Amino acid sequence: MTAPTQPPRNDDEIYDLIGIGFGPSNLSLAIAIEEAGLPIRVKFLEARPAFAWHPGMMIPGTDMQISFLKDLVSQRNPQSRYSFLNYLHKKGRMNAFINRKTFFPSRVEFNDYLGWVAGQFDYCDYDRNVCGIEPLGNVGAGGTVQTLCVTARNSAGAEHVYHARNLVIAPGGAPKLPPVCDGLRGDDRLFHSKDYMSRVVPALKAGDRIAVVGAGQSAAEIFADLAQRTEAPQVDLILRGSAMKPSDDSPFVNEIFAPEQTDRFHEMSESLRRGLLDELSGTNYAVVDEDLICAIYAMLYEQSVSGAGRLRLRSQTQVVAMSSEDAKLRVELRGRKARDTKLYDKVVFATGYSRKLDASVLHGLAPLCEATETRRDYRLSMKPGFRPAVFVQGYSESSHGLSDTLLSVLAQRSAEIVAVLGTLVNEAQAIAAE
Repeated sequence: MTAPTQPPRNDDEIYDLIGIGFGPSNLSLAIAIEEAGLPIRVKFLEARPAFAWHPGMMIPGTDMQISFLKDLVSQRNPQSRYSFLNYLHKKGRMNAFINRKTFFPSRVEFNDYLGWVAGQFDYCDYDRNVCGIEPLGNVGAGGTVQTLCVTARNSAGAEHVYHARNLVIAPGGAPKLPPVCDGLRGDDRLFHSKDYMSRVVPALKAGDRIAVVGAGQSAAEIFADLAQRTEAPQVDLILRGSAMKPSDDSPFVNEIFAPEQTDRFHEMSESLRRGLLDELSGTNYAVVDEDLICAIYAMLYEQSVSGAGRLRLRSQTQVVAMSSEDAKLRVELRGRKARDTKLYDKVVFATGYSRKLDASVLHGLAPLCEATETRRDYRLSMKPGFRPAVFVQGYSESSHGLSDTLLSVLAQRSAEIVAVLGTLVNEAQAIAAE
């Protein structure tokens, strides 16, 4: 691969580590680096103009599904000044939170906690959407790569170039829409759940007819929120299954999210991993908190008493085609016994996120990877002659377990990455001293 034309002029222009993304994963890593006293030069690059965590799903009244103790740091260092408990103390809400008698803060409050932590670090450049990662040098035939060139573009289109000895990639998942949406991508009546609060809610009009597609927590939260909006839209919740299923958060099942389970899962054969992921998918995918299921059931029951028909649950139904018809979207539905066609003003797909280590994430590094499955230490295996360490956070569910995309293992995973970085720094210093 051809080297970029503008190599760094001196070592002062090279970061020891560049992190792509500044969400919870890399925010937890920033804490771990600081608390370990690791003497490295770090820069994080974040595409958003300021810190935000799933801003489109900051629905009023929604709570976290995991304990506040699974914050950015407490499972690694409960005495950290970056803990959720210290956040409460600094904000003057400790006693009030205790009085709530819950382990589950609101999503809005947890986002505020994350932003409070992010505001204490000054080495993140915001409004930097990474558009290229290239090696400085060539691999193979005795060639080596020591440094990486990272190019980021801001919202005005200006490019910024950074150089790094190591890289950690944690951009989060890409919104996933089913193939039935392909012909309508970019249509302002078609939405992914990530844009609910930012695009759907501001555009609500009285009498809107809205379809929400999905069977998971996000779909249920959006349906419940629309049901209570003053615009009183007509809302159909469309799901392929026969009913919303409750998430299994019982104690023995929840043990799979413990950090020490990562070793156990990684040591399994590929077939055993796949089997366990399938067996335990009900803890995380296409499931809903039981309290919310009961609330939605109560809404639909009260509606049946009054004789209204504004809200509808369409189970065992699949969207099979979509097209534009005048000012509405024409949606073809296939039910258990028959097909149906409905016109909607808006369609919201709560269909999750895709996490693929392909060229859209790795850019120019993709051809240099020997495998796209990460090693136990979250590094990618690169071709001979490629010296930088490339860590990946949040893309290793198939090799590290269900907790890899969740908050549950952030603190421990950060500690493991920092331990590897410390070894690399010591090795580099020893070589430089020779």
